[in-house]
Amino acid sequence: MIKNVLNDIGGVGLYGVVSICLFFTVFTGAMLWAFAHRAAFLATMGEMPLHDEDTVIKPANGGTNHE
Repeated sequence: MIKNVLNDIGGVGLYGVVSICLFFTVFTGAMLWAFAHRAAFLATMGEMPLHDEDTVIKPANGGTNHE
């Protein structure tokens, strides 16, 4: 029954192509975003769980992650 429903939908083969393109676009964007951060920012963020909640940590580059 499901096979017949999918056959009646026009252009159903296009959905697979669009979903793979969307996946690779989001994945590539996430990788570029992750690698765009500076090492000092990543070190500061990596140490955050180790500090008490009362401690205020200021990022090493003045509050921005890009200079």
